[in-house]
Amino acid sequence: MGRTLENKQQIVEELKALLDDAEMALVLDYQGLSIKEMSDLRVKLQDSNGVCKVTKNTLMRRAIDGKDAWSNLDSLLTGTNAIVFVNGDVGGAVKAVQTFQKETKKSKTKGGLFEGKLLSDDEIKAIGNLPTKEVLMAQIAGSINALATKVAVGINEVPSGLARALNQHATKGES
Repeated sequence: MGRTLENKQQIVEELKALLDDAEMALVLDYQGLSIKEMSDLRVKLQDSNGVCKVTKNTLMRRAIDGKDAWSNLDSLLTGTNAIVFVNGDVGGAVKAVQTFQKETKKSKTKGGLFEGKLLSDDEIKAIGNLPTKEVLMAQIAGSINALATKVAVGINEVPSGLARALNQHATKGES
């Protein structure tokens, strides 16, 4: 039994809502994956606010119709696709997908779309190699802390140096 028109419209609306919230979309070829493996992928994506949906290409085309930012996604919609919608930690979601693909050796990334630009495989891999937001924030905080420490030591060194020079001058005057 096929889907009803209302059911299809509901799916399209759900896809539109996911697109509205998403910063990035990845298109995966899911052929050969079991239900358990797809569930594992969905669980891995939860930490980075990623959602994986399997849908017919025609329904996805209807969802991106009229959305200029997502129109380039149409060229990737051939064959069996799972779409990963990412809202938040883009690097973490890409890493989760890459880890999943290494473990299962069944899925392949067809491409992705980020800020209206189609991403090549190399660009997707580069995003996956970026440090997480938390690591970047820690690196920035460490750099700021190191700079503040150097400034404080430098400021403290001026009077200390002056005191040493005066002490040295005074001891020369005594001898």
